[in-house]
Amino acid sequence: MTTTPFISRKGMTRRNMMGAALAVGAAVPLAGVAGSAWAAPAATRLTLPVPTGPHPVGTVQLHLVDRSRPDDIAGPGHFRELMATVWYPARDVQRYPVAPWMPAGAFQAFLADAGFSDLASLGPLTAGHVGAPVRRTGRRLPVVVFSHGAHSHQGDHTVMVQELASHGYAAVTVAHQYDTYTAFPDGRIAVPLHDRQAPTLPGDFAADLRFVLDCVEQLAAGGNPDVDHKELPTGLLGSLDSRRMGAFGWSKGGTATACATLADERIRAGLSLDGPMQMNPPLAGDLDRPFMMMSAAFTRATDPEVAAFWSHLRGWRLNIRAQGAAHVSYGDNEALFPQVAKLLGWSAQQLQDVIGTLDPEQAVKIQQAYPLAFFDEHLRHRRGHLLDGPTPAFPAVAFLP
Repeated sequence: MTTTPFISRKGMTRRNMMGAALAVGAAVPLAGVAGSAWAAPAATRLTLPVPTGPHPVGTVQLHLVDRSRPDDIAGPGHFRELMATVWYPARDVQRYPVAPWMPAGAFQAFLADAGFSDLASLGPLTAGHVGAPVRRTGRRLPVVVFSHGAHSHQGDHTVMVQELASHGYAAVTVAHQYDTYTAFPDGRIAVPLHDRQAPTLPGDFAADLRFVLDCVEQLAAGGNPDVDHKELPTGLLGSLDSRRMGAFGWSKGGTATACATLADERIRAGLSLDGPMQMNPPLAGDLDRPFMMMSAAFTRATDPEVAAFWSHLRGWRLNIRAQGAAHVSYGDNEALFPQVAKLLGWSAQQLQDVIGTLDPEQAVKIQQAYPLAFFDEHLRHRRGHLLDGPTPAFPAVAFLP
């Protein structure tokens, strides 16, 4: 599998689409959109929907180094280096600032790589309060780890991540080095590397996920895996439940989730958000733990790799697809692009060309509800009815046999 960015069936890279969305105030080179510049009001800032759970959300970044994996790209004496972010239910959040969608330096690099330079950071803020104390109830928090897509970043599914945290999960997002935009504590800005020798295959992502599970176990045991010995939020040490861990990912991250779930029994439930399932080496073995697929562009009917993966699922399994969903529909794009369309005066067709025909408000509610229901059932044993079949509450969601 190559490490080029995902190209939609319309021929536009996801990175350029998002860059266009966030570069409010610059020319927007989207097919069908006028090329003239548009000046945004100075106070313009895109927003994300607030999570629906009962708890406020805290967040903290971790700087991690996997010393079992030498980094040949960085050179002798270097090892695989990652940034990860923990999102969790918090308390007493009022005096803690909210985190940006992306670190400022990484956001600027993201925009520049998409063809927009010298822009102020107009990206959205999240619901996560940096460093806020963990809400402790006497029970440890179930954990889910998240893997982003090709040439993307760990914040691109913040809507979903902070939704899970607001309902009592610890969600850990991973920035996969050499295929992401992120910032390191010493000021370095990482960008995707266009090098076929870089460790950016789904298997490399999966190895990152498994290493992060090791770090979760360390946190659960009261240890601090941060290589800089960063002070962690009050209550985080010892608050995670390493016996209840799941994983999910989008696009290549969905494929990586499948690889990691097959390889590591600590992952008790896996969820793929439109993963192409292009595995190298090819899939080997069956999976008897729960796995759910939310399909859009990559379906069992159109992609043999997806169908092959489905045939290896021997335990609880579910495949749903929202009618009108595009590849980017199960993520923050559904919340951000409609705002940009309104600001830029796009037509309904121009917006649909980017995010599909699925109603954006419905799309946001789908990505808030279905992953939560899945992990609730398989990590918390809280069985509801959302995953039983079609419901009038979500008329676009089809259950694929």
